[in-house]
Amino acid sequence: MISLNSIIFNGIDATPIDVQVQLSAGLAKPEFNIIGLADRSVKESAERIRNVLSALNLSLPPKRLTVNLSPADVEKNGAHFDLPILCGILCAIGILPEAELNKYIIIGEVGLNGAIVKTNGVLPASVWANQHHLGIICPGDQGSEARWAGHTNILAPYHVLELINHFKGTQILPLPPVAQIYDNSKSNLDMAEVHGQSAAKRALEIAAAGGHAMLMVGPPGSGKTMLASRLPTILPEMTPEEILETSIIYSIAGHLNGKNLITTRPFRSVHHTSSAVSMAGGGADARPGEISLAHNGVLFLDELPEFNRATLEILRQPMEAGKIMVARAKKTATYPARFQLIAAMNPCPCGHLGNAALSCSRAPRCAEAYQNKISGPLLDRIDLHVDVDAVNPWEMNSKTDEQCETSKQIRARVVAAREKQIKRQGKPNAQLDGAELDAVVKLSEEQTHFLNTAAEKLGLSERGYNRIKRIARTIADLRGSDAIEVSDLSEALSYRPINRGKYGVK
Repeated sequence: MISLNSIIFNGIDATPIDVQVQLSAGLAKPEFNIIGLADRSVKESAERIRNVLSALNLSLPPKRLTVNLSPADVEKNGAHFDLPILCGILCAIGILPEAELNKYIIIGEVGLNGAIVKTNGVLPASVWANQHHLGIICPGDQGSEARWAGHTNILAPYHVLELINHFKGTQILPLPPVAQIYDNSKSNLDMAEVHGQSAAKRALEIAAAGGHAMLMVGPPGSGKTMLASRLPTILPEMTPEEILETSIIYSIAGHLNGKNLITTRPFRSVHHTSSAVSMAGGGADARPGEISLAHNGVLFLDELPEFNRATLEILRQPMEAGKIMVARAKKTATYPARFQLIAAMNPCPCGHLGNAALSCSRAPRCAEAYQNKISGPLLDRIDLHVDVDAVNPWEMNSKTDEQCETSKQIRARVVAAREKQIKRQGKPNAQLDGAELDAVVKLSEEQTHFLNTAAEKLGLSERGYNRIKRIARTIADLRGSDAIEVSDLSEALSYRPINRGKYGVK
C-alpha cells in the first residue's frame, strides 16, 4: 500500500490527510474507486487522472485500484486532491519513489493534459508543512505563495511530467521559488480631497486611531462614501503577523494572487443585497464570508437600513468576539473576524429629511420607520455616530489648511496614537474590555461623576458606558496624553446616538 500526505482546512486550521493507494489483483480490467467520505469534486478526480495517464502514454493495470482518504470520518472536498492521488498511483505502478514523496505535503489540481492547476489553500498548507518539518509540492504558479511561509523545501512544477523527471533526475526543479511581491500600498485617494466635513473627518481620525466602529448619517452626496473609502489611507500599516493571517484567509477563499500577499488592510465594500451566507461565510465547504475577508481591515456597509435585518444581526457576535463560527450540515469552521465596521445611511428613504425644499410629505414618520430597521443592540455596538451634513457650496472651494490636510498628515497622528496603545496594552483601544479597560482608563472622582450623570441622562447601557471610556482613551492618545480629561469624555459622549432630533425624529 502507498501512503502520501495531503491536507484539508477547517477554518484557517489545517488537518493532515493520509492518501492511501492500494492495487489489488483479481480483475480482468481496471477498476478505480475513491473512498473516505469524499465529495463529488474529489470523486471526479478519477476521470481527470485517467486522462492525465493517457496523456503521459500510461494506463492503469488490470487490477482493482482503491484510493482511501484517511481519516474516513472527515469529509474531503476540493480538487486539490488530484495531485496527491495521481502521485500515489504513479508510486503504485513504480514510476515515482514513495520514500521521497513522503517527505512532502502534496496539493494541486490537474488538468486533462497533465498541467498542474492553481488551487486554494497553498499558503496555509505551506505554513502547516513548515511547522511539521515537511516539504510541499504545489502548482508552479503558486510556488512563491508557498515560499512566504518561510519554506525552502518547495517543489512547484507546472506539469506532472516535470515532477516525474525531477525525481528521475533528468530535469531538476528550481529550489526554492522566489517569494515575489509588489507594492500595492499606493492609492490615488487622499483626505485632502474631502472639503469641509471637519467634524466627520475628526471622527474618522478617532476611529482609525482606536479601531472603533463608526456610523455616518447624512443626506445623499454629503461625502459619506468618500470619507469611508479614504479610511485605509490613514490606517497604520499591517504587521507581518497580520499580513500572514489575512493572506491565509484569502488563500483559503481563493482570492489570493499566486505571487502576492495581502499587504494593505482589506477594504470590503458590501452591497446591501448581499445574503447572510455571503456575509458570514458558508456553502458546502464553509468558505469565509465578507466579515472574515475584512479581517484586520475595514468592512464598509453603505445604505445600512437597506440590508436584510438577519444579515445585519450576524455582525453582532463577531464584533464582540473577533471571530465567527460557520456551521453547516456537514462542516463547521471558525474564522477570524476582527474587522472595523464603517457604516453609512441616509436619515430617511429619500435622504432629504430636514430639508424643507426636498423632503417628502411623509416626514418624519417615514424616517422613524426607516431608522428602526436597524436594531438597538447593533447600534449600541457602534462606537461613533456622526451626522454628516451637506457641504456648503462655499466650502467646496475653500483652501484653508485644516480642510486641505492630507492623509499623510492625519496618518502620522493615527500611527503615533496606535503605537502608544500597542505599547501600553498590546492591542487597539476598541478591543479593550473588563479588567483591561479599567486598568488603562482611570477616572478621577470628578470625571466619574460627570460620566455617570451623562450616562444616566442619556440612558446608556453598560456596553455604551464602556464604549465612552474607550473613545475617551483614544482621544487622549491622539493628544499624546496619558491622562484622560473631562473634555475627552465630553467629546466621546457627543458621538453616542441620543436621538435624530435634528431630523425631526425622536
